[in-house]
Amino acid sequence: MAQTRVPDQMTAVVLDSYTGVEALRVEERPVPKPGKDEVLVKVAASPINPSDLAVLQGRYGFRPTPPLVPGGEGSGTVVAVGPGLMGRYFLGKRVACLWDGQRDGVWAEYVVTSTKGGALPLDASVSLEQGAMSAINPMTASAFVEIAKKGGHKAIVLTAAASALGQMVNRLGQSEGVQIINVVRRDAQVELLKQQGAAVILNSNEPNFDQQLHDACHQYEAHLAFDAVAGPLTGQLLQALPPHSKVTVFGALSFEAAQALPDQLIFHDKAVDGFWLGPWITEKNLLQILMTWRRAQKLLSTELRSEIRAQYPFQEAKKAVEEYLSQMTGGKILLKPNP
Repeated sequence: MAQTRVPDQMTAVVLDSYTGVEALRVEERPVPKPGKDEVLVKVAASPINPSDLAVLQGRYGFRPTPPLVPGGEGSGTVVAVGPGLMGRYFLGKRVACLWDGQRDGVWAEYVVTSTKGGALPLDASVSLEQGAMSAINPMTASAFVEIAKKGGHKAIVLTAAASALGQMVNRLGQSEGVQIINVVRRDAQVELLKQQGAAVILNSNEPNFDQQLHDACHQYEAHLAFDAVAGPLTGQLLQALPPHSKVTVFGALSFEAAQALPDQLIFHDKAVDGFWLGPWITEKNLLQILMTWRRAQKLLSTELRSEIRAQYPFQEAKKAVEEYLSQMTGGKILLKPNP
């Protein structure tokens, strides 16, 4: 397939400094050129994720020097390729794409990404809108349930459980026989998860939350928690879990350091570690990655589905991020090229 004509300039959302949403602006930039084993994707859509908020504050795992184009994932069509056999395979294909921090992200009309895990072919049944949200949350939900099952855990604790990711973990856990002890922070989120069939939901703002969490962890023999919040909540989880347990921190929505009481670590054989999707994926071989990806694709309309709350053009990126900050549950917000 021949490479299509690509313009010289594109619209991009740019972060001027690691100071949050106010540092975002929209500008015209040169369209990047793909190098060896790289492809150029004409972007169709890109969601706003909690990890993107961390990037805006300079609190993510990579910090390229600003100004930079943020955006951790998205979807589109490969319109040009650099040298290498894999590039030719992708030419013309619809793909999900992931930002690796080595170049600009996906909040732009065009993005360059690697053929080695940065571009993932979309199934014909998956729309570009769903494809834009098909990597980070679905793969993370799959990872959590896989980790739980491999560790012999019949139950896990999950914080920020009403998020898009949390809802995926609940649906997947129900289908895979893993009990989820959900931790949320508002009554409306309790009701949301109840309507989706979740059985155990705790509100961290209730006065007796610590005791409720302790009782649920011991009743269901939960020895593993996945924490998206960090701060004091990590310590509360650690204290509530039975001896020989672990809290895995995968986010910092509190923007605070994870806390842990030394007596829990020393005398109760408990631990705190971290999870980052990128290294989890790269630890797998190519066949394992493709199998995990294909399985996730098949579940995008069921257990791993995402609801779309709103769509904004790149020109309104700041407004879109502000809306997401005001309410992070209730559906995803997509950024799309300007009409």
